[in-house]
Amino acid sequence: MDVFGEHWRDHASRMAAAWDSSVSLEDTVLLPGDLSWGIDLEESRADLEWIGARPGRKILVRGNHDFWWGSLRRLRAALPEGCEALQNQAVEAAGRVVVGARGWISPDDPAATPRDAPIFLREIERLRLSVRDADRRFGREAPRVAMLHYPPWIEGRPPTELVRVLQEAGVTDCVYGHLHGEDHAMGVRGMREGIRFRLVSADAVGFAPALVAGAAA
Repeated sequence: MDVFGEHWRDHASRMAAAWDSSVSLEDTVLLPGDLSWGIDLEESRADLEWIGARPGRKILVRGNHDFWWGSLRRLRAALPEGCEALQNQAVEAAGRVVVGARGWISPDDPAATPRDAPIFLREIERLRLSVRDADRRFGREAPRVAMLHYPPWIEGRPPTELVRVLQEAGVTDCVYGHLHGEDHAMGVRGMREGIRFRLVSADAVGFAPALVAGAAA
């Protein structure tokens, strides 16, 4: 990753040191995608084992560069102990219910192409499936956290349909990644429309775990 700038140099060891010193075995860590450059499970094995070796329960969502993320059956069989793939369902963790999806570039984004629209719609449906699973299994009593890879809202633009789904689902906090470097400024952050948004790309949080707002220390 250091090809993307000097600040990425030795990032893996810095991330491991920060993670290992601040996360306990009882904690839950949300990992919103772009977790390995491997093109298949075999190529990504070392990266997944690195994640598995860190303390805590790890919940993973797919990023746009996670080409190794294919069949859920094969993926879940290959994940190290303590790692869980979040796709089309919800999980309960630390007194909260976590829903999520990868997301995608919105069709009304200036950079979008006609090929992006069906992918975006599919990701909306995957988020809805996750919310329905949360409703069915956990009800609506516990606070809800959403984990996406793509930002659901870009500064200076209207919120995407994903934000409406999050609002209807009763989500109070949303974490996302995808944006790096100067693009950090593009992502909506802070409290908006009743949801607290947080950009947690590795370089946006100083290569150290960031506490989800409202979570117990």
